[in-house]
Amino acid sequence: MKKHKFRLIGIYDYTVILTYISFASAITGIFCAVTLHLKWAVFALAFSGLCDMFDGKIARTKKDRTEEGKSFGIQIDSLCDVVCFGVLPIVICYEMGMRHVVGMVILVLYGLAGVIRLGYYNVMEEKRQNHTDEARKYYQGLPITSMAVALPVLFVCSPFFPSPGAFIIGLHVLVAVVGGLFIADFPFPKPSPKKVLLIVGVVAAAVAILLFVWQGGGGFLHRHIR
Repeated sequence: MKKHKFRLIGIYDYTVILTYISFASAITGIFCAVTLHLKWAVFALAFSGLCDMFDGKIARTKKDRTEEGKSFGIQIDSLCDVVCFGVLPIVICYEMGMRHVVGMVILVLYGLAGVIRLGYYNVMEEKRQNHTDEARKYYQGLPITSMAVALPVLFVCSPFFPSPGAFIIGLHVLVAVVGGLFIADFPFPKPSPKKVLLIVGVVAAAVAILLFVWQGGGGFLHRHIR
């Protein structure tokens, strides 16, 4: 009887390692959110976003990628993005106060918009890569990873809202607008290296404030922050 050698399916080289790290961070963030460690949940979201900014650049350094490897990279990136920038923000926002009917409807539509966007992206990106190896210059609509910048910044700014209710309203508006822009058909320029560094700087500053300075704004949301 012929013995089959055990092996793992999938790809595990350096081209996808940041994608896997980003996914692990998001799952950790979900654990933090459901236990009301919201500060660390938002940190996990921001960290996943930072990983996503560089995973494509790292993947393109491998010049001998097979067609299967390229296709796998597209699929696994979007599948992880669903969790990192779809599910994790939904759980965070729900725990922050989007618990009523309107809030939950917005969160459902946000998640649906994210899934639709990523499915469409997969189809178009695979078609694009079959014609060129050049990096894309524009996105159609707002990238789903944008929530990894928008939500941490809003969270850090929460002490400046006049009341918890005002913050919750702002949270509803943010999720609704960002979700709508996921599927809006408009050209969104891909950030240049300088703009990427600026975004990284903004997110890093927000995370630093979140972890080392922010103390819940003198009681505002303090009972939810651990």
